[in-house]
Amino acid sequence: MRMKLQTVIGLETHIQLKTKTKLFSPASNDSEGAAPNTHIHPIDLGHPGVLPVPNEEAIRWAILMGLALNGEIATYSKFDRKHYFYPDLPKAYQISQFDLPIMGPGSIDIDVPGDDAPTTIRLERMHLEEDAAKNIHGEDGKTYVDFNRAGTPLCEIVTRPDFRTAEQASAYLRELRLLARTLKISDADMEKGNLRCDVNISMREVDDDGIPIKKELSPKTEIKNVNSFKAVERVIRYEIKRQTKLWEMGTPPAVTTTRGWNDPKGITEEQREKEDSADYRYFPEPDIPPMELTAMTEEMRRRLPELPRARRRRFVDEYGFKMTDARQLIDDPYLADFTEQSMSELGAWLQAMPDVTPETMEEARKKLTKLFAGWLLNKLMGLLIERKIDIRTMKITPENFAEFITLLAGGKLNGPNGLKVLGRMLDDGSDPSHVVDELGATRMDDADALLQIIETVIEQNPDEADRYRGGEKKLMQFFVGQIMKETKGNADPQMTAKLIQQSMS
Repeated sequence: MRMKLQTVIGLETHIQLKTKTKLFSPASNDSEGAAPNTHIHPIDLGHPGVLPVPNEEAIRWAILMGLALNGEIATYSKFDRKHYFYPDLPKAYQISQFDLPIMGPGSIDIDVPGDDAPTTIRLERMHLEEDAAKNIHGEDGKTYVDFNRAGTPLCEIVTRPDFRTAEQASAYLRELRLLARTLKISDADMEKGNLRCDVNISMREVDDDGIPIKKELSPKTEIKNVNSFKAVERVIRYEIKRQTKLWEMGTPPAVTTTRGWNDPKGITEEQREKEDSADYRYFPEPDIPPMELTAMTEEMRRRLPELPRARRRRFVDEYGFKMTDARQLIDDPYLADFTEQSMSELGAWLQAMPDVTPETMEEARKKLTKLFAGWLLNKLMGLLIERKIDIRTMKITPENFAEFITLLAGGKLNGPNGLKVLGRMLDDGSDPSHVVDELGATRMDDADALLQIIETVIEQNPDEADRYRGGEKKLMQFFVGQIMKETKGNADPQMTAKLIQQSMS
């Protein structure tokens, strides 16, 4: 009988904090695009006689992240030396935290696509440490070291082994990225290395009810520095297959090992046996006094903003967005802020509408929200991608976008012309009403005038008119197109189709 195996996954995630200076030195922490070894300081390079000075902003941001993760923030914390020898660590030790991290146990709820209920992931700890330098392997076969990254503040978040699938791990990382961006402490971009992930995977045998046969976890395999959400999923799926095969052969992993991810080949490759804490010879950092964090924690608790899950729920309850739209809006904090400001303007416009009564307010709000979501998430986002700009740099203000939506909702602007107006607003930041006037894009509502244009078009296309009357109904699109051309896109397509039908009946 084939054995039943359960996948056990834990993640160790490093988030670079975007403080102005590094964790222990006054060197600039903004080295993106800079020439190698231009953002360095003797403290980061481990020169003799230098003393590290903790960056207070980094400590505050680490506490803020810990609070967002429902973590137990330490009242008393300290830094430690973690010893290992590698070219990217010039002083042969890293200043990290061992037994008294900034955050102890915590938890985070994640929404996994396809699951009905959220999944709670337990967190073991979060500590603050300095980043190492970056090794660059040259085409000449030599390895070069860029110390610009050395000393960057890192929050390392360690989960409990609560993941069972690649989808859960990916959802967790996306939620973690969103938290960091919402708190504005990191861009958390995996491609740029702001967010890096180590994946720990093992298997264990379970009975027919899914209960582990042994309480102890099997030796884990750690895959280092996986740098994209898709890669994390691929790593996990590959390791599940590889380790399952080993178990079925009767040779499950006997020791904890470290492996690297070869993305082009889609495989993991063994690197070395994994060290444990004793190998690092931790001891308290003698040059940095212990920290008392109670007062700072209370201050940061007051600064904690509305978090993504709560904001998502509020967008559904308060504004009437569908949950799928709310997820997309909240996934970018800047887009969420833009939405919030625009919806505030639209709410005031809706209240001032004379034909909207208290009885019809809710239905009117739903229609307005649906119109807003469609134009923002589909039309505007599409134009932004075409122009290779984003919500942060575009020239459209929330007030102008809200006014644009009111023109559509009030029937003063139709869809085809709406795209033209939106494009002009993106190009020069113009007020939508001015663009409508300049383009002559006001919707044509005069049915008598429109009927005259329709009759002229029918007279100019007698063959098509006869074929339509003979049952070739697909020609309706031809006539609508001709009318839209004659009216420069200002005719309402539905009204036009209705009048064409009347004229040729």
